[in-house]
Amino acid sequence: MSAAEGPLVVGVDSSTQSTKALVVDVATGRVVASGQAPHTVSSGAGRESDPRQWWDALCEALRQCGEAAHEAAAVSVGGQQHGLVTLDDRGEPVRPALLWNDVRSAPQARRLTEELGGAKFWAERTGSVPAASFTVTKWAWLAEHEPEAVRATRAVRLPHDYLTERLTGQGTTDRGDVSGTGWWASGAEAYDEEILARVGLDPALLPRVVRPGEVAGTVRDSHDLPFSKGTLVAPGTGDNAAAALGLGVRPGTPVMSLGTSGTVYAVSRHRPTDPSGTVAGFADARGDWLPLACTLNCTLAVDRVATLLGLDREAVEPGTAVTLLPFLDGERTPNLPNASGLLHGLRHDTTAGQLLQAAYDGAVHSLLGALDLVLDEDADPTAPLLLIGGGARGTAWQDTVRRLSGRPVQVPEAKELVALGAAAQAAGLLTGEDPAAVARRWDTAAGPVLDSVERDEETLARIAGVLSDAAPLLERPTDTH
Repeated sequence: MSAAEGPLVVGVDSSTQSTKALVVDVATGRVVASGQAPHTVSSGAGRESDPRQWWDALCEALRQCGEAAHEAAAVSVGGQQHGLVTLDDRGEPVRPALLWNDVRSAPQARRLTEELGGAKFWAERTGSVPAASFTVTKWAWLAEHEPEAVRATRAVRLPHDYLTERLTGQGTTDRGDVSGTGWWASGAEAYDEEILARVGLDPALLPRVVRPGEVAGTVRDSHDLPFSKGTLVAPGTGDNAAAALGLGVRPGTPVMSLGTSGTVYAVSRHRPTDPSGTVAGFADARGDWLPLACTLNCTLAVDRVATLLGLDREAVEPGTAVTLLPFLDGERTPNLPNASGLLHGLRHDTTAGQLLQAAYDGAVHSLLGALDLVLDEDADPTAPLLLIGGGARGTAWQDTVRRLSGRPVQVPEAKELVALGAAAQAAGLLTGEDPAAVARRWDTAAGPVLDSVERDEETLARIAGVLSDAAPLLERPTDTH
C-alpha cells in the first residue's frame, strides 16, 4: 500500500444487512482500506435487528481495515433511515430496533395522518406524509403494543445516531436523518412539540440535532475501536443523504437508484411539501433539501419476470406492443398498494424477449413518473441522469432508461457511495470544505456518459393509457390464498 498524500478519514455505511467501512485519503479520495461484516434481520411479521449487532459489525469492519483505521483523523457514520432504537438508562437497547421495512405500523400511520390535520398538515409541517416506514409511526405502534418497552425507554435514537453515540458518548443526530422521523418540523428545523405530544414522546429523550459542518464529538477513551482518543466524529446522516454527498450532486441533478426497490431524488434549494405523499421531503446533510420518491418494484421484479420466462435478464427483444406493469409487491409510486402484476396486449407473435422488455419498460415508467414529481423548476432537463444501484451496470436497464427518459445517462464507477459520502463528510471537518465539493474533488461521479436517444413517446403513452384504464382493477385487493 502506497503512502497516503493527505490525512485519512473513515466513512461507514451501516445498512439493513451489513456494515461497511472505508478508509479514504482526504487528498485524493483513494480508498486505502475497507472492511465489511454482516448483521441479521428477523423474519415474520416484523423486521427487527439488535443494534448491538451493528456495533459488533462496525468493530469487525474496522478490524479488517487494519492500521489505516487507527491513523484516521475523523470518522462519519451513514446509516439506514427511519429505524427506531430505544435505549434504557444504561444505554442498552430496550428491545430490538424496528427497521424501516417493518410495516406493522401502517394503521398508526393512517390514524396519525387523519387525527392531526390530514396529509396537507403533515406535508407542510414535516415535509412528508407519514408512512409505515417513518419512525413516528413505529413509536406509536410500540406505545400501543408494548407499553412496558416505552416506559423503560430513556433515549430514542435512529440507527446512525446509535453508532455515533457509541463512539462519542453524546446523543446526536443530523438534519438529513432526523427529517425522516416524522417528528421534526422541516420549516422551523426543530422538533415538533405538537406531534411529539400526540404520540407521547418526551423531547428530552431525543438527540441534539448537529448542524452541517459541526463536530458531533470526539472518540471517547472507553471503547474497543481502533481509533485514537480524540478522533473527530462528524454528524453522520441517513443513507440517501450520504449517497447524495458521495456523488457530490449539485441542485437539480437527477439521481436514479436501481435496486430491489427504485429510488429517485435530487438536491433542491426549495423545501418540498407534497400532500400526495409521493415525494418525501427529506433534508440533505448540507443545508439544502433532498426530495425523494420510491417505487417498490425494480430489479427484483424484473428479474422475477426473466426467471418465469427462463431468460437471462439481458435477453430483451425490441418491437413490443405489450404492456407489463410489474407491480409484484403492490406499488408505492403510483400509489397502488393492493396491485399485482398486469399484462396487456399479448399476441401470438409476442416473444419471451419482448415480454421481458415490457417488464423493464413498466418499471422504468414508474420511476420516471416519480422523477417528474421530484424535480423542481431549478432542474436542468438536459442534465445527465446519474444511474446508481445494483441494476445501473445492466445494459438493458441503461438502454431502457435512455429510451424512455430521452436524457443522457451517466453511470458512476465508484461503489459504496454511502460510505464515500460519509467519508466526504468526515473530510469536510478537517478541510473546512463542503462535503459535496470534497466528493466532486474526488471525482466520485466519474463514469461513462451514454448519449441521449429520442424519447419513446409512443411507449410512454401506451403504458400511461393502460395504467389509467386498469386503475379500478389494480386498486382491487388480490386474494393471495
